[in-house]
Amino acid sequence: MTDAGSGFPRLTADVPGCGGAFKLTPDDFEVEELPAYLPSGEGTHLYLWVEKRGRDTREVVRALAAAMGVREDDIGVAGMKDRQAVTRQWLSVPAIAEPRLGEFSLDGVSVLESKRHGNKLRTGHLKGNRFRLRLRGIRDVGAARETFARLSAQGVPNYFGEQRFGRAGDNADLGRLLLLGQRLPKRPDRFQRKLYLSAFQSRLFNQALVQRLEAGTFATALLGDVLRKEETGGLFVCEAPEVDNPRVAAFEVSPAGPMFGPKMTASRGEVAELEAKLLVEAAVTPSDFVRGGDETEGTRRPYRVRLGAPDLTVDGEDAVLTFELPRGSYATEVLHELLKDG
Repeated sequence: MTDAGSGFPRLTADVPGCGGAFKLTPDDFEVEELPAYLPSGEGTHLYLWVEKRGRDTREVVRALAAAMGVREDDIGVAGMKDRQAVTRQWLSVPAIAEPRLGEFSLDGVSVLESKRHGNKLRTGHLKGNRFRLRLRGIRDVGAARETFARLSAQGVPNYFGEQRFGRAGDNADLGRLLLLGQRLPKRPDRFQRKLYLSAFQSRLFNQALVQRLEAGTFATALLGDVLRKEETGGLFVCEAPEVDNPRVAAFEVSPAGPMFGPKMTASRGEVAELEAKLLVEAAVTPSDFVRGGDETEGTRRPYRVRLGAPDLTVDGEDAVLTFELPRGSYATEVLHELLKDG
């Protein structure tokens, strides 16, 4: 199985691809962060609402650090955003550097707002993201509407997108080597180490999701499943599928797949056996994840996510999609469902 989206089963596989081209310009892909909270106006950190075109988040962080005379580690980011897109997100810098904000300049990047707050922005400090995507020259509007309506009703398969696995697609392989205690050809820095280890966990999750889609249990509570509450994120083990499946149908809870690690909530029975087989096939053991330390503690990730505020508008020969997704989910998976391109 490849790490990227190619060859993955799709929830709407029986609906034809709608055709069309995506990301011909950065303006075809707009992403706006939905923050977990807004800056209060007081505190020792300065929050910056930044818009960027054709730049990735790390480029902005490096340039900010250089202009404001702080370390890159001093800059807080809730989530990483694509390069080939128009994106808006919050970043935080130590407020002591505020007088030097005027020295920051980077082509394609502008600071739209600045406001103080009491704490540094941390990874994951966001509710989700709002997307606006333009598909140019679609051939089958009916197929696009049918796919989008079904995703809106049933949820989107929560695959990790190809971005997770690196341009060469080898991030997960490097993460596996790290877990096995092997030396990489090039010593990774802290950011790369986290990226590689997470990519390996992500590949295993994607493989578990493939199994559920192929078995037709993508949105089914199985005996021994770990279920996640939509409102609170709380986890519990399914002991009575006949009780829990109506809650799954109502989108109150969703089956949650493995992000392996010592703190991951354990499934039971046949579900646990299927998950254990993934580790056997990857030639790793549960104890190997201890070697990853804080980076591979383990958790559960829902197999599906709900589309928030979904809308599809036809604009001439194009389709314009707007929707919201929770943090950590990939808009490209909506596109794969529509285009049937992988």
